[in-house]
Amino acid sequence: MTEAEALIALNQLPQTGPVKIKRLIETFGSATKVLRAADTALQQVQGIGPESAKLIADWENHTDPAAEISLAKERNITILTQQDSDYPAALRDSYDAPVILYVWGKLEERDIHSIGIVGSRKLTHYGRETARKFAYQLAGAGLTVISGLARGIDTAAHEGAVAAKGRTIGVLGSGLMQLYPPENLALAEKIADGHGAIISEFPLQTSPDKQTFPQRNRIVAHWSRAILVVECPSRSGSLITANLASEAGRHVYAVPGPIDRPTSGGCHDLIRDGATLVTDGSQILDDFSHLNFDLSLTVENEPGPIETHLDLTEEENAVLKALGHDERLIDELVAATSLPSHQISVILMKLELRNLVLTLPGQRYKKK
Repeated sequence: MTEAEALIALNQLPQTGPVKIKRLIETFGSATKVLRAADTALQQVQGIGPESAKLIADWENHTDPAAEISLAKERNITILTQQDSDYPAALRDSYDAPVILYVWGKLEERDIHSIGIVGSRKLTHYGRETARKFAYQLAGAGLTVISGLARGIDTAAHEGAVAAKGRTIGVLGSGLMQLYPPENLALAEKIADGHGAIISEFPLQTSPDKQTFPQRNRIVAHWSRAILVVECPSRSGSLITANLASEAGRHVYAVPGPIDRPTSGGCHDLIRDGATLVTDGSQILDDFSHLNFDLSLTVENEPGPIETHLDLTEEENAVLKALGHDERLIDELVAATSLPSHQISVILMKLELRNLVLTLPGQRYKKK
């Protein structure tokens, strides 16, 4: 048995989590040695009681790592351990890092530049459009948007990132073959097919429950360089994610809402307690330099700023060319490019976020 197979087996066992498995490996030296240990020896490890020790010693009757690996290959799912180079460094450094990550899609080195966007499942029209807007702006600027693929704000955040042709990662509170909620399957397929990845630490056939969702939240909190809470009431799982992020040294942003609506009460609580109030994605991007974020990306092993290496569309190049270094009005850009004014407005916003365009008083624009 390989070390990876032993880790998969330990991860499949009930009553063993990342912290307990970490202690076991530290005690016995490797996952394979843990599986060969007697239950009396296993019980000497902190947190391992008689029942857990018996399960581990009898692992062959409770797990089947070979079948799990075979099933993952059939479904084009990659299984990562902490020893794999593709395993996210931000997670590896956390004290309760997932033992196993199941990945549907592709993780990339640039996913280190990430922001978590979370909020309520029961969202308003305001919350949906705001989450889409922020995700569109931040993903369009080169950040990877991380969320939980849940109903509500999570879904809107993933949709915004995909619309910007950016990257997004959905972290499930279930196994990848028990995707929840099921109505997000089409969105998950789109993300996995070139827009990022869907990941889970749970064995493939794990159903979601009240225990798995809080575990999922810690992955979002620890992987993200910052957390943005868009809309949530005063009692919400999103606040748990925000608190976990804050404890891990991540910066927390919150979007305000109408003061007479409880749907934004949690965001207002966060702002009162020190979270940064934001109303536009550009404010978060402006903050990154003060928060010691490294916004450089490695593209074909050549470091450079995000803005330099993002591919522009034909329309974006046309607007940038029409701008030159002279001040231009939108009407002038319409005449020069034959594009409609509403499309030019969106393009100008994206170019400004990429630090390619400067907005001047009087709705005038120029190339930086």
